[in-house]
Amino acid sequence: MPARFSAIDRAAYVQGLRDCSPTVMALLSWGLVTGVAMSKSVLTVPQAIGMSLFVYAGSSQLAALPLLAAKLPIWTILLTAAMVNLRFLIFSAGLVPHFAYLPFWRRTLLGYFNGDIVYLLFQKRAFPVGHVPGKEAYFWGMASVTWASWQISSIAGIVLASFVPDNWGLELAGTVALVPLIVTAIVNRSTLAAVSVAGIVALLAIDLPYRLALPLAVMAALGAGSLADVITGRAHARRGRGEPASASAAASNSAQRHEERVR
Repeated sequence: MPARFSAIDRAAYVQGLRDCSPTVMALLSWGLVTGVAMSKSVLTVPQAIGMSLFVYAGSSQLAALPLLAAKLPIWTILLTAAMVNLRFLIFSAGLVPHFAYLPFWRRTLLGYFNGDIVYLLFQKRAFPVGHVPGKEAYFWGMASVTWASWQISSIAGIVLASFVPDNWGLELAGTVALVPLIVTAIVNRSTLAAVSVAGIVALLAIDLPYRLALPLAVMAALGAGSLADVITGRAHARRGRGEPASASAAASNSAQRHEERVR
């Protein structure tokens, strides 16, 4: 298959691998702790492996485990997972302008492999919308890293759960490893507002049931970022209207001074 790709696609795929490689340690930590948690829950080893492969969403997997243990109705578990994964709707909407030209099955496949890190790094590249040579290959380069890292570490945690002490603090290690990635994504005032508001809302709503803090933080971040964009846009518009007037006034003053010197 790689031989059928163009040179641009091959280079873009490799670049995607390189750009995503710094996140591997964080992914391994999260995958391992999720695998251990699944194995120590009510799931059997085959069920836990199936969950890792088919769900492929650590937050919703961890959110569903205590509900499964409590033997709650299936609709409650599905609703909780849907609320936790609500952000993926936003990620998918963000990819629509880039991959709308692809067939449905390929867009569905992209949706499965999309994730927080992949979407963040993809948006940082600021690709033009529509078909761009190498863009899809770049996405697949990052997706290969995240999917392989997650599945390897998650399945390792499932199989080796009995040998991993609970007090190792792997979940904290994964969180700490993700912090630099989030910080580097703050490139303007809009993203700073979104990150700040999301953090505050998540802390205030942390005790809500069904992990509602996460979708609420996502919605608040969207609102804060959009509002910051509007305010910034209006400020630029006001400055843009003021600059021509200033330039015209300066030119008029210069002409008047020139006329006075001629007289």
